[in-house]
Amino acid sequence: MAFSDLTTEQQIQSLLAPANSVLLDYGIIPVGLESINHEYNSTFSVTAADGSRFALRINVNSTRTKENVAAEMSFVNTLAELGTFGLATPLRNLSGDFVSEVAHEETGRDLMCVLFTWLEGEDVGDEPTLEVVFKMGALMAQLHEATKEMVLPVGEELPILDDFMWHEEDLLLGPKSTLTPEEQHKIQSCKNAIEQELALLFKATPKQPIHADLHGWNLKFHNDSLSVFDFDDSGIGLPIQDLATTIYYLDTEEQEQALRDGYSSVRELPICSEYQMKALLLQRRIHLLNYIHETQNPEHREMLPEYQLETLRRVEEFLATKTGQR
Repeated sequence: MAFSDLTTEQQIQSLLAPANSVLLDYGIIPVGLESINHEYNSTFSVTAADGSRFALRINVNSTRTKENVAAEMSFVNTLAELGTFGLATPLRNLSGDFVSEVAHEETGRDLMCVLFTWLEGEDVGDEPTLEVVFKMGALMAQLHEATKEMVLPVGEELPILDDFMWHEEDLLLGPKSTLTPEEQHKIQSCKNAIEQELALLFKATPKQPIHADLHGWNLKFHNDSLSVFDFDDSGIGLPIQDLATTIYYLDTEEQEQALRDGYSSVRELPICSEYQMKALLLQRRIHLLNYIHETQNPEHREMLPEYQLETLRRVEEFLATKTGQR
């Protein structure tokens, strides 16, 4: 049976033996191993014999190269060295590397793994208070300020986020698409319009490393402070792309304003027109639709019909927006 045909529980079960195996690369024989997240990738809480805890991430769906993951680790470690951010930081294995690989029979691949320090606290989640959203904005601005001059080591690279699909395979417009010709035409028209705005934004703003997925499920709140983790989508992009991604996951105008207020309490907000923000928000939605078409996560695959229908509705709404509203 293909990995994508397994239930969520079966998928997690298939990763337990590889997880135990790869932990030996770090000199750890776990006394506790628990799945805490199984979505884009799979993360396990690890408890060692001395009671210390870690987080093991296994890249199940990620298409990133080893050079990409190594760059992600350098990104996180550079931030960690500043000592001003709460972070889940990567640990080196016994060979001195941050990235380990382990064979996984069900996918027929060697999966990349990273072991992180444990972050205390609760996930911010889907319903943060306005106070927490303000802190999210301030934290994002601090990250942008800290990384504006960051240079990655030679041989390591993060993708440049000027590509419409952020260099993921396009399953909506490519040869594997299951969309109707009419649906593809709508997505293509939307893509053309968004790409025009992306080009303008990249021309006007210097690129820098960004988190690119800074939402409530990648943040923990503990002792009145926020910690950030999961830099798996990080890339070389623009601060406004980070801001738009976070706004996408907020529910109210009050939350969006609190995010902007938090950001501007640290540094000036990125310049972006209302039309460009709509374009970036819709791009995020289309990214997620593309992900649902490729993912092996059964719960996410079940979302496809409804999510696709709503995405196409938003595409039509965006295309109906007059150019003069920019």
